[in-house]
Amino acid sequence: MIIDDFLEFADAVSVAAAAGTALIGDVIDTSAVHRDLGNGKPVWFVVTVDTEIVAASAGTVKIQLVSDAQAAIAVDGSASVHLDSGTFVTNVAASNDNQLNAGAVMFAAPLPIEGRVYERYLGVLCITATATTTAGKINAFLTYDPPIKSPAYPKAVS
Repeated sequence: MIIDDFLEFADAVSVAAAAGTALIGDVIDTSAVHRDLGNGKPVWFVVTVDTEIVAASAGTVKIQLVSDAQAAIAVDGSASVHLDSGTFVTNVAASNDNQLNAGAVMFAAPLPIEGRVYERYLGVLCITATATTTAGKINAFLTYDPPIKSPAYPKAVS
């Protein structure tokens, strides 16, 4: 997978935080790209885990791809949500959801071409609930190449 630095939101950026919503990493100014992201080809939003995301007790975490009119994207719920990872359980390492393990693909989906209109700035929000996450780093980026595993084909039979 090839990653363009200008399409990267986070490169091993910490998501360790108390309960709340935080803007993670950088934002992309869509006025500097074509009006149609991808120019007819699907663009994928991908979040991978660099360092396992854990908490001292059970809590939850989720990631959202959002847009806003300002570069300091609002964390009060007023930003336009385009993609939502769904909720993952954070806990001590042995009890975590598998998507929170180091090296895992936490979330991957193509950017929606319909629905809410994209505002000028595109960014990533991390919503932590119930318990403080004590460790964890993510990578988040846009790419043409979705992170799919190679299919396992059965061995040929002669």
